[in-house]
Amino acid sequence: MLRTIIIKLLSLVAFFAATGATAATHEYVVTLAEDLRQIEVVARFGSAVADVSARSRSAGKFLISAHDCDRDSALPVAPRLVIPSDGIRCLAYRVDIEKAARLDRRYNQTDANTLIVRIPLWMWRPRLGGADDVIVSFELPHGVDVSVPWQPLAGRDHAFRLTSSPQSGSAIAVFGKFAAETVSVADVDLRIVSIPSRANLIGPEVVDWTRKTAEHITLAYGRFPNPHARVLLLPVANRRGESAVQFGRVVRDGGETIELMVDPSKPEESFLGDWTATHEFSHLMLPYINRDERWISEGFAQYYQNILLARAGRYTPRIAWQKLSSGLERGRESAPDLSPNEAAGGEERNTRMKVYWSGAALALLADVELRRRSAGKESLDHVLGRFQSCCLPSRRTWTGMELFEKFDSLIEEPLFVDLYQRYADAAGFPSFRPLLDQLGIIVAGQDVHFADDAELVEIRDSLTARRYTAESGK
Repeated sequence: MLRTIIIKLLSLVAFFAATGATAATHEYVVTLAEDLRQIEVVARFGSAVADVSARSRSAGKFLISAHDCDRDSALPVAPRLVIPSDGIRCLAYRVDIEKAARLDRRYNQTDANTLIVRIPLWMWRPRLGGADDVIVSFELPHGVDVSVPWQPLAGRDHAFRLTSSPQSGSAIAVFGKFAAETVSVADVDLRIVSIPSRANLIGPEVVDWTRKTAEHITLAYGRFPNPHARVLLLPVANRRGESAVQFGRVVRDGGETIELMVDPSKPEESFLGDWTATHEFSHLMLPYINRDERWISEGFAQYYQNILLARAGRYTPRIAWQKLSSGLERGRESAPDLSPNEAAGGEERNTRMKVYWSGAALALLADVELRRRSAGKESLDHVLGRFQSCCLPSRRTWTGMELFEKFDSLIEEPLFVDLYQRYADAAGFPSFRPLLDQLGIIVAGQDVHFADDAELVEIRDSLTARRYTAESGK
């Protein structure tokens, strides 16, 4: 089998040379056993490497064997994989992938024909530089498919390009029998993968809801932020409560994946009332930001989640402003002695609302100021659209200051760095109440009313005005 895999690797090199594509730095062939219990991986590196890791401390538990396939010599695997000091150019190893899949109980609702496993538990690779790529080709049993977060290669089945990116220890690969559909969202093809559960299938209406929700992001600047994103619809058990989406997150590891934990037993109207998916899709409008400053990414997603749901017609403007104003108030009351950076980067408890709403307040302040000083010709939408054109998807982690310096370079008069310097390290919360008054948003308990004679009423109305996607034809 090893000789066959080496020939396969050489054919990959010939394929990319023939098509004129840039040669990959490293090339992998991953062979899945017929019983889905083990995988064999052969990695041929672009140059000798002396440091190969799996980015998970638990990965060594599942490594069965490894050897240098150029020298045909075994490599130590316990308690970790040891590479000779002079490096190797070819690594072959076997992994107990069935055992690795059992490590994460979140996916225990999937059916017996599907295996979900974290990639860092089985993929051993060198650290990637900014321009490095990995080409991964899968050899699969008949009737078995694979889904990974990486970019599919045109003209090849089960072959993908993995690029350097902010690294996550939780990106997952799916092996088995599942539904995969590519849908058109504005100017991109979005991959939606539906994992069957033991009790229910994720129906086409949920896939259609996912597509329509992804289109909400196009109501910001007319495009979808990432041309190669993947959505995973993962089943959860039927639980009490009306929420159809129990959890969501964005994982950035060689590509961007939006994971949504959905309850297939819930009716369609439960999905239509969800905000989680819009929040997660909104994260794609920013790059991965240093975790200690995640109040920026979480806050911008909170802001756009409500603004976009109003533009899509899922919320009325009044409901959108009610949710924004009540959320901002919860953020103001959370950990008042801490700055946003302290709340996001420290270990203090009960800071969640400050982390999630400080950035939303900053986004609101910036959006309104951009619209005010340009008489509506500029907005946060425009800034994010320009940023997407120049810088997304991004292969690296950004700091808050780097992000806002870039934003300022995209507008005529600087704004964002000043806001960051004013609020990021200051105890308390960005001042938003005077702005709500200027917008004509009157807060009365848990409700809001509009004052139509307010100074910035036109800006208020423009933020949540109904918009239509290209598909709607309106």
